[in-house]
Amino acid sequence: MDIEIQSIDNIKGKGLFAKKDFHAGSVIFEEDPVVCCQFSWNAAYGYKACDHCLRPLETAEENARRLSAKPELHLPYPNLCHTDKSTITYCSLCGIHYCSTKCQTTAYNQYHRTLCFERKSDIDDHPLYQLNEMWKQMHYPPETSTIMIIPRILATIQQAVNPEEAQAQFLEFCHRTVNEDSKIAHKFLGEKFVDQISTLHNLLVKAMKPDGISHFLTQEGFQTLIALIGTNGQGVGTSAISEWVTKSLQQQLSPEETVKLDQFIDKLYEDMDSHSGSFLNNEGVALYCLQSACNHSCMPNAEATYLHNNSKLSLVALTDISAGDEICMSYLDECTLQRSRYSRNKELGENYLFTCTCPKCELQAHDPNVTSDEEEEDDEMDDMSE
Repeated sequence: MDIEIQSIDNIKGKGLFAKKDFHAGSVIFEEDPVVCCQFSWNAAYGYKACDHCLRPLETAEENARRLSAKPELHLPYPNLCHTDKSTITYCSLCGIHYCSTKCQTTAYNQYHRTLCFERKSDIDDHPLYQLNEMWKQMHYPPETSTIMIIPRILATIQQAVNPEEAQAQFLEFCHRTVNEDSKIAHKFLGEKFVDQISTLHNLLVKAMKPDGISHFLTQEGFQTLIALIGTNGQGVGTSAISEWVTKSLQQQLSPEETVKLDQFIDKLYEDMDSHSGSFLNNEGVALYCLQSACNHSCMPNAEATYLHNNSKLSLVALTDISAGDEICMSYLDECTLQRSRYSRNKELGENYLFTCTCPKCELQAHDPNVTSDEEEEDDEMDDMSE
């Protein structure tokens, strides 16, 4: 491969390094997730995605109609939508839908055989259903993860040809002490829901047979799994309408047609924003082996994206990267990256238990230790006094 994982030091541990030069905009690598799961509320609100790979199950036109609440809407260039509804299939026992028999078979062989509800009439009483409902009551949109990826992790271990090897793969994501796991788990759940961790734990224990995973079903083991997804979970987003828009704008059109298309897309996004707000994508969380080896930088030289409109991750270079350079991405969103060094490190410390020493943070090392909100308040006071 054109990248490699190297040991750095006792603080950072490992990192991902380039073995060749990459130009800005080029794909550094692509990988499928070890496991992936749609967000709970995202699924509940009718965002139709393959239960295994998150590929959209709606056509772009159906997607646009639902998000804009305009059932008569027609998209131009419908041939640019790549959703093939003829390949959609579902589990005959629990009714879960997949984009293809390939995804259904892969899911069944990896984890679904263990997690299938078997009979739809039993769903309401099933511990996994109750676990999902409890989680939804604790975490309303905007969602950043879902606890339902944990049963998939455990079922993947149980169904593996070599369970010990599968377990070792997941343990590669864990590099913390028991106390650190507990701290991350509490932050992940939110302070007002910390007391309910035992309820979530008990529901998981009821749902899963202990075969080969009993140590993960202890209180400490459960906190380790929560910390694992809290620090390594990567957000996944897919969208039939977004893919259609991208392909529409890549067409060779006349100036008049281009203006007409731009106006149509602007109005479409205005209508979708009015009805659905910013929640436009099928969203979920996944674990990736290579991506998880990327350390954070407040000046990232790479970012994760989903060029195939499913859970296959593409790491794309944001800047030119030379052979031997460390490849870093941001663990913070774009808005947070613009905040002060103190604010950035406050969030990194709370969620990932480390302090960033990237070039941007080193350059701002002597800045005042105040949050960006405090800076804004000071600026407002200065404006008022002038």
